[in-house]
Amino acid sequence: MDKKRRLTVVNQNDEIIDYKFDEDLLSTDIYRVSALWLTNSKGETLLAQRAFSKSHDPGKWGPAVAGTVEEGETYKQNIVKEIEEEIGLTGIKLKLGPKLERKAKYHYFVQWFFATVDKSAESFKIQKSEVERVKWFSKKELINELKENPEKFLSSTKEYVKLFM
Repeated sequence: MDKKRRLTVVNQNDEIIDYKFDEDLLSTDIYRVSALWLTNSKGETLLAQRAFSKSHDPGKWGPAVAGTVEEGETYKQNIVKEIEEEIGLTGIKLKLGPKLERKAKYHYFVQWFFATVDKSAESFKIQKSEVERVKWFSKKELINELKENPEKFLSSTKEYVKLFM
């Protein structure tokens, strides 16, 4: 994105305490992320490969959609916006999933949403600045890929596959 955006900074209880520009975030700051776990009626999961131009984890596979919550947005407003921007979907029925705290290289709360859509991977209108491509994975294929090529995925993907599949 070209425009400057201020991200929501929260405390340990996920209460808003500040807003900061991306480049001003400290390693001690906790922020908010919304994410979509998208499946189809065949039980496959849509994953997105991050654009190779991304500063964080370029080219790695992760959830169909994810975004950092910006000033003035709720988790749900953010995911609805990100779904439209990143994969071109509008008007899908979202189900609220769990909110998890991640403390790894970055510290954030991630609010998950679930949805089911039957569409071919080629028919998604992807935002090239964010997403390289999307692909439907069967449960077996995803588990095998994670075992054989874990470096191709975001470090959290294995945890989410265990939780959601």
